[in-house]
Amino acid sequence: MEILIFKTNLDQPVLRQRIAPFMQSIPGIKRWNIDMDDCDNVLRIEAEMVTPRTIETLLQQAGYFCEELKD
Repeated sequence: MEILIFKTNLDQPVLRQRIAPFMQSIPGIKRWNIDMDDCDNVLRIEAEMVTPRTIETLLQQAGYFCEELKD
């Protein structure tokens, strides 16, 4: 299991609902959440066989900002 962490502009609960179908469409994602109390609106994903670029591309194509946070 891998943990992927992203900075996003997902700062409202309604946006969490809007991206849910995208997260559910990616095989390998086991869990995900958004910390809207964090200044970076951190998207945390637990997944197997999913690349950070896949997540970034999917959300960017949907019109959201998404950038992997490196260690």
